[in-house]
Amino acid sequence: MAGAGLWFAAAVLLWRTSVPADLDLPRVEAGRLFGETDLERSRRYERGLRLIWLGALLVELVLLGLAAWLAPRARVRGVLGGVALGAGTLVAVWLGRLPFVLAAHWWRRRYGISRSDYSTILADPWLERLGALAAACAAIALVMVLARRLGERWWLAGGPAFAALGAVFLLAQPLLLVPRLAPLRDEAATAEIRALARRQGVGDIEVQVRDASRRTRAINAELYGVGPTKRIILWDTALDGRLNRAEIRSLAAHEFGHVESNHVWKSIAWLVLFAVPGAFVVARVTRRRGGLGRPAAVPLALLTVTVLGLAVLPATNAISRRYEAEADWLAIRATRDPRAFEGLTRRLAEASLAQPDPPRWALLLLETHPSPLQRIAMSRAAALREGS
Repeated sequence: MAGAGLWFAAAVLLWRTSVPADLDLPRVEAGRLFGETDLERSRRYERGLRLIWLGALLVELVLLGLAAWLAPRARVRGVLGGVALGAGTLVAVWLGRLPFVLAAHWWRRRYGISRSDYSTILADPWLERLGALAAACAAIALVMVLARRLGERWWLAGGPAFAALGAVFLLAQPLLLVPRLAPLRDEAATAEIRALARRQGVGDIEVQVRDASRRTRAINAELYGVGPTKRIILWDTALDGRLNRAEIRSLAAHEFGHVESNHVWKSIAWLVLFAVPGAFVVARVTRRRGGLGRPAAVPLALLTVTVLGLAVLPATNAISRRYEAEADWLAIRATRDPRAFEGLTRRLAEASLAQPDPPRWALLLLETHPSPLQRIAMSRAAALREGS
C-alpha cells in the first residue's frame, strides 16, 4: 500500500503543469478556420493512416503471438539463446510491419506530404533501427540475468534497470542521430531566437537548419542535445515563406518550453513509474514458461510488453498532450503574441494535413499533441486573458 501511495503521489506531481487550471478555452469551429475541401481532404488522409496503423498493429500482435507459441520448440539455451530468440522475434515483427511502412509512405506521397522515394524510407532509419535493436537486446540480457539470480522477484530490480536503459537511450538518441545541418544564415532571426531562449531560461543555444524540404512539405522544429550540446533545429520548410517571423519565433518558443519545464526529465520519471509495475506483470505472465530466466519465455515477455503498451497508450498520450499544451502555453507567454501562435498552428495543420478536430477515439489512442482546434482555443484564451 505504501508503494502504491508513493506511486500515486509521484504521478500527481508529474501531472502538474504551469497551464492555469481556470483557463477557459473558447469554442472554436473548424469550418470558420479551414475550407470544407481542406477539411474533407484531411479527414480522408488521416483515416487512411489510421487504417494502416491498425493493420500494422494486428500483424505485430499475430507475429508476437506466433513467436510466443513456437518459442518452447526452439533449441536455444542460456542468456545468449534468449537474446537471439528475442532479436529474431523483433526482426520478424519489423519485416511483418514493413509493407505497412511502405503503404503509409505511399499514402503520404499520394497526398503530397512526403517527397522521399521508397529507397530513402528503407535506408535512412537503419542506424536508429540498429540502435533500438541493440537497446532491446541489452534489456533482454539484463532481465534474464536478474531473473536467473533473483528468481521471481527479479522485477524489483528489473523495473528500475529497464527504466535506466530506456533513459540512457532517450538521452543518447538525439546525440547519435543528429541529421546533417547548416547554420541559419539570417542573423536577425538567429539573434531573436537566441534572445527568446535566454528569456525562457534555456541559455545560449546554437540555431541550425535541417534540409527537410527534399523529403516533406511538413513544418517542424526540434531541440537536440542536453546541457552544453543543446541546439535548436529549424526545418528549412519553416523558412520557405509560409511562416512569418513572428510564427517562427512561436515555433522556437514551443521547443524552448519543453526545456523550461524539464519535460525530458519528467518523461524519464514517468518511464520509471510505468516500468516497475510493468515488470511485475511480465514476471507474473512469464511464470508459465518457467520464468524469464529461460529463453522460451522471451517472446512471451515481448508480447506482454506490447499489450501493456497498448493498455497504457491512452495514459501516455494524455501525458504527452498535457506537456505539449504546457509548451504551447509557455511559448505564447514568452512571445506575448497569441495571434502568431494561432497562425503557426493553422500553418502546421495545413502543411501536414492534420485533422483539426479528430475523432475522440483517435485523439485518445493516436495523438501525442493537442488537436489544432485545442491549440487555437488556447491561443485565443491567452489573448482574452491578456486583454482582461
